[in-house]
Amino acid sequence: MSSPAPTTKAPRPGTAPETEAGARPALVSWLAVLSLALGIFSIVTTEILPIGLLTPIGDTFATSDGTSGLMMMLPGLLAAVAAPAVTVTTARVDRRRMLCLLMAVLALANFLAAWAPAYWLMMVSRVLVGFVIGAFWSIGVGLASRLVPPERTGRATALIFSAVPLGSVLGVPAGTLLAQLAGWRTVFVAMGILTLAVLAALLLTLPPLPPRQVTGLTVLRDLLRTPRVRAGLAVTFLIVTAHFGTYTYVTPFLAEVTHAGPGLVTAFLLAYGGAGIVGNFLAGAWAGRTLRTTFAVAAALLATAALLLPLVGASRSAALVLLLVWGLAYGAVPVCSQTWFATAAPDAPEAASVLFTSSFQATLSAGALAGGTVVDATSVSTVMVLGGITAALAALCIAASGKSRSRRPT
Repeated sequence: MSSPAPTTKAPRPGTAPETEAGARPALVSWLAVLSLALGIFSIVTTEILPIGLLTPIGDTFATSDGTSGLMMMLPGLLAAVAAPAVTVTTARVDRRRMLCLLMAVLALANFLAAWAPAYWLMMVSRVLVGFVIGAFWSIGVGLASRLVPPERTGRATALIFSAVPLGSVLGVPAGTLLAQLAGWRTVFVAMGILTLAVLAALLLTLPPLPPRQVTGLTVLRDLLRTPRVRAGLAVTFLIVTAHFGTYTYVTPFLAEVTHAGPGLVTAFLLAYGGAGIVGNFLAGAWAGRTLRTTFAVAAALLATAALLLPLVGASRSAALVLLLVWGLAYGAVPVCSQTWFATAAPDAPEAASVLFTSSFQATLSAGALAGGTVVDATSVSTVMVLGGITAALAALCIAASGKSRSRRPT
């Protein structure tokens, strides 16, 4: 839903265009964009940290890998609910206040996880994380256009979203390494401190941001009636289920099948994250021109990696190559999925962001839960095969969607 552009005065040299808060120096505006990116980085890292810490946390609380995987499932489920609920109920609240409040809640969640003497308290902290994920994503990722000049909006948005693969590249491997040196609780203490630093940055750099548009339930309901939006939901469900149903348990797989030690697991995760950054930028360059092809290729590569890992994953070199392919493929998935929803609803960008966030996070939790059930009942190799089949189905659905659309009259 587009909003009318506010009346502004001509900006002074070296300043951003005047917003509701008045003219701001360009440096301050870009620092505000950077603080949003750091907020996304903190959220992504906190959300997926259990992937690298699954075994030590499970050992501490005497839980199985499947039960420990609930730490990935629960935040995604709560985020899926929080995305539309918070966006609608706080539609008239200043966005700066909301983002700062959410960072404070995230800091509390990290410190609670570090202190938790029982597994149920760890799960309470993950509930708070899920609330922050859904609300911060839906509110924060669309603010770039209000912080920088229109011609810089694309670059600012890219900077904000670059925090997503960086969470995998830097956050998870660094957290895994710190856990080996000082214990997993120290990792959450460090994340709590980082989150407080992000909160301070948001307070210092963000101007007042009263809402410009209101996303109501009617808008979301109308979007759900759009065939292309429903197709995007189906494809996102398949590919994200395939990824998180398998990647959540990649650390146990590397330990049990590849027989990789903790140091090698960290190195493999770092390599995976690096490939994810490459995939993210490649998808950013290609998705605008060939969205379906890029999305289908990513799904096919992910399927290939997951299906081959149980066959050749005992070899460390083969496992590394397949993880690089996997990282390259999954790095493209969030970009392609978000682009799909954005192009399906060009007149309602905030509503499209809500649907993207909600569907992505709900499927993340479903994938982690399904993967945990399969792991506890069978093995980590079985979950890789099932995830690979699901990713292959996603590739076929994307291809079929393209053919279906090509038959329609222009």
